[in-house]
Amino acid sequence: MLKILLAGTALALVTVPAAAQQPAPTTAAQTPSAQLSQLFAASDEAMLKRNPIYGIFRGDLRYADQFGDYITDAYFAAEKAAVEADLKALAAIDRSKLTPDEQISYDVFKWQRTTDLKGYDPAILKAQVLRPIDHFNGLHQFIPDIFSGKSAAPFNTVKDYEDNLKRLDGFTVAMDRSLERMKQGVAAGVTQPKLVTERVLNQLNAAVEGGVEKSPLMMPVANFPKDMPAADQARLKAAYADMVGNKVLPSYKRMRDYVQTTYLPASRGNEKPGLLTMPGGSELYQHLIATQTTTSMTADEIHNLGLSEVKRIHGEMDKVMQEVGFKGTRAEFFQYLRTDPKFKVASREALTQGYYDIGKRVDKLLPKLFSTFPKTPLEIRPYPEFLEKDSAGGSYQPGTPDGKRPGIFYFNAYDLPSRTTPGMETLYLHEGSPGHHFQIALAQENDKLPSFQRFGGNTAFAEGWALYAESLGKELGMFTDPYQYFGRLDDEMLRAMRLVVDTGIHAKGWSRQQAIDYMLANSSQGETDVVNEVDRYVAMPAQALAYKVGNLRIRAARKRAEKALGANFDVRKFHEQVLMSGALPLEVLDAKIDRWIAAGGK
Repeated sequence: MLKILLAGTALALVTVPAAAQQPAPTTAAQTPSAQLSQLFAASDEAMLKRNPIYGIFRGDLRYADQFGDYITDAYFAAEKAAVEADLKALAAIDRSKLTPDEQISYDVFKWQRTTDLKGYDPAILKAQVLRPIDHFNGLHQFIPDIFSGKSAAPFNTVKDYEDNLKRLDGFTVAMDRSLERMKQGVAAGVTQPKLVTERVLNQLNAAVEGGVEKSPLMMPVANFPKDMPAADQARLKAAYADMVGNKVLPSYKRMRDYVQTTYLPASRGNEKPGLLTMPGGSELYQHLIATQTTTSMTADEIHNLGLSEVKRIHGEMDKVMQEVGFKGTRAEFFQYLRTDPKFKVASREALTQGYYDIGKRVDKLLPKLFSTFPKTPLEIRPYPEFLEKDSAGGSYQPGTPDGKRPGIFYFNAYDLPSRTTPGMETLYLHEGSPGHHFQIALAQENDKLPSFQRFGGNTAFAEGWALYAESLGKELGMFTDPYQYFGRLDDEMLRAMRLVVDTGIHAKGWSRQQAIDYMLANSSQGETDVVNEVDRYVAMPAQALAYKVGNLRIRAARKRAEKALGANFDVRKFHEQVLMSGALPLEVLDAKIDRWIAAGGK
């Protein structure tokens, strides 16, 4: 289902499957390098044709008047055929005759397409496609955001506006097809748990009851470019009102009514909301673990790793409590951080300014650890109000390689009294610089890489890097305030708890309340954030495992390099090695760093 990998977004909006079109045949006369390049180009072009929305995120507007399919049986059959064709063509290329960089690309492509193929196993696919929406992912939330004029889709010309009308027509078709998949899911017993369905129902109600004028899809016609002719403005405004009022909102109402009357009563219970209570759920969860972490770890191994990390981080937290002179238990310190007025912000504007100030400080310090910087600008914004209630604490949306659309660090200002300041520096380092913004922008700007490396990726690398970026705070000269450093530990604790809670929910039968209680007991996270986090793990199984697993592998690679290279170790060169090949599966990253070490770190 429409899931474009916006690597690193906590919002996790999307991961678009690779394209369904066989690559152009190669000939024996071509060199292996030429064969590889041709395969990558053909596969990528096919993907853009089959997944036109993905092209919008990349700034490629050749197919911007098309919406795409993404959900029919024919689509998935063609997708599987394309994966098989890609792997067959790749196997015909002699890897030993490629350059070292080409071998990395070969290995990444092989991992990605092999993983994709496993996802088309009938049982795994059924368990996914019959649950097309949740409160984090789904057309009903994703499309109003990106087509709002404030996100990826451009609205600069009359053609941009007309292209969007055609896309909206396709959107209504996709909404109805999603509804049909939900009906199939009810018949098969493959449904969301009630807690997810209730949140989705609230979102659908808000869309229906908001009407035409409050729809985010009308925002483009409320903000025309200044040079747009008045006649075009009037025509387009009427066309958008007609489209939203007579096609889009009725599709929302059809889905809302079905969810309210049939899907919610048929949804799985909240006592055990994990995948293990759903047909095919256990097999799907192990596949998702492998996909999200790029490892062969089991749920038990990950759960035990999480317990170990929680214990270690508690020890670090206790040191900070001693430093600030707090007299009381760790649980009392958590409550102090949640409730004391000095850790609150007065307004959305003050919170925004706080992040602006942090960004300016970080920018001055980055040359200590980095020698290569993105050209793409970074903007800092609160989430749009229609998204913030069900969104994570922060996320990143990539810009375009040409810099025309900036990267955006979104922070959450919903329920401001529940927000606290100690995690602000950490969140910026993760979502902004040198976290997601560096990792994603540097890959996109590197035109020496094939497109699937520039624009694709995997969660373990993307989120692992962003968590590693948080850990650089003290090296950069941040966290001079011990409470900000505690915020860093608290956020690391969040990632450690995720290993425990996600596997607890989906592999060990934990209830929602059990997960909430565990997180409140082991961190200073506010209850609103904790509830959103737990509901996120229920809705997006295994995604949250990638952060800590990826971080530990990157940190281990650095330790190997430091030990082997000694005085010759240059952290700026290490960061270049990690970042400049795009988001690598963890085994491919390990192999690359080991080759760099063997070459003397040059």
